[in-house]
Amino acid sequence: MIDKFERNVIITALLVSGLFIFSLFYAMGAKKADVTECLPYDKSYETARVNQIDAHTYQIFYVARMWNFEPSIAYIPVGSEVDLFLTSLDVVHGFNIFNKNTNLMGVPGGVSKTTVKFDEPGVYKVVCHEFCGTGHQNMQAEIIVNYPKK
Repeated sequence: MIDKFERNVIITALLVSGLFIFSLFYAMGAKKADVTECLPYDKSYETARVNQIDAHTYQIFYVARMWNFEPSIAYIPVGSEVDLFLTSLDVVHGFNIFNKNTNLMGVPGGVSKTTVKFDEPGVYKVVCHEFCGTGHQNMQAEIIVNYPKK
């Protein structure tokens, strides 16, 4: 038989747990957090490139290696939705785009993927957030978002 004190502790623990789980899902929705996909590895991901799928859909294939990202600069028009793919050729690297809530890990033999929408023009800085050696602080790239030429 559970006494009154134990029952209250159990109810309180369940309420706090429920509030915590609700808060996680609420924050994911409010921040529009996306879960990174891990794709099967293929040698084609080792070639850095920007592909235009249609007028507002692009793919950027990033290759991380000590101490740079390729491509180092990518040009995208405003309003584009971009699929980002990241792989590493040497060690673990991080991939963070300032002000876009984007966080990928570049792992040798693995491919990370996420989708980002660029609604505002500007220069979006990309940095490595996983220490990768003595040149880590210089590991940067840019995504330049501008209005298409008419």
